[in-house]
Amino acid sequence: MSRPLYVTRPLLPDLGDVNAMLGEIWRTQFVTNGGPFHEKLESALKETLGVPTVELFNNGTIALLVALKLFGLPPGSEVITTPLTFAATAHSIHWNGLRPVFADVSPDTLTIDPASVEKAITPMTSAILGVHVYGTVCDVDALQNIADRHGLRLIYDAAHAFGTTINGQPVAVFGDASVFSFHATKLFTTLEGGAIATPRSADHEMIYFLRNFGIKSEEEVVSIGINGKMNEVQAAIGLLNLPKAPVEREARTRLRAKLDAALSGLPGIGLQPVQSGVGQSEQYYPVVINADIFGRSRDAIYTALKERGILSRKYFHPICTDFAPYRGFPIVSTRNTPYVSEVKSQVLCLPFFSGVKDEDVEDIRAVFHGT
Repeated sequence: MSRPLYVTRPLLPDLGDVNAMLGEIWRTQFVTNGGPFHEKLESALKETLGVPTVELFNNGTIALLVALKLFGLPPGSEVITTPLTFAATAHSIHWNGLRPVFADVSPDTLTIDPASVEKAITPMTSAILGVHVYGTVCDVDALQNIADRHGLRLIYDAAHAFGTTINGQPVAVFGDASVFSFHATKLFTTLEGGAIATPRSADHEMIYFLRNFGIKSEEEVVSIGINGKMNEVQAAIGLLNLPKAPVEREARTRLRAKLDAALSGLPGIGLQPVQSGVGQSEQYYPVVINADIFGRSRDAIYTALKERGILSRKYFHPICTDFAPYRGFPIVSTRNTPYVSEVKSQVLCLPFFSGVKDEDVEDIRAVFHGT
């Protein structure tokens, strides 16, 4: 038994393979600015994500900043998003000179609630930024319908959704753009990194300029851009990890079945929903703990697991509107009290990666069952 048991562990390729790739980088001395490994990984990800445009970035937050910049949203306009997400989602809106507007989540999926999104729209609204939280996908059809009727851009923070499919289609084909994170905690990782994927080949040039200072040639800077480039070492890790990600996903699918068997049927314990037609990314294993029904709180379970060396995470608590920059921002909801204000204190993500053993599952079961 290996303790502490973290909520996840980075997917790491064989060190010998890494050394071989590093040797090639040292041989060519091509370390950044679109080297051969970078170009090879971008090409492979176009096939994996099923879209004509995939642009790699040094991290997912910079990719999200650029995705919002890509569409020329009016300065000061509003972007509707969810408060149940990592702070970078809201920060990326603010850093673009836009105003985040927070909409409630759906109780069944914990993704942004389309009815609340519709209620939040004003003449200042320019875009919707949905989040496929925990790997549970947004209601893409409902959000697209809203975006189309109101003339809004629809962008997805797909940090938790690498490899996800919806009715056989890759998740990146939905909306105007999807942003992926390849951070060490993600199913597919380049240690740090990210990407913008869009269903239009015409987006490639603009994203390229935004990522690389607006440089077109040695003597031409044609637009304003930042430095968002992924380096060759990151790309090499990505190339080695890309074939490993499906294997890791399959291991997590088997683990999900074991955890489901251990926890299903407990009154007051809600498991991640099985969405019809969705191929899960297997990024996280969240549970919702209703203390009034279950008899113990999320925090009590968190502490009991920690006492056994099992380090779960309270993703995402606090939520964005609890943080100082957004404190006082309202949460638009169709309910009298936003559901997210209740569920934020109930969600717990359990250890979920191929290194979780049967005895770990048994310990988790014992904590929840009070044995």
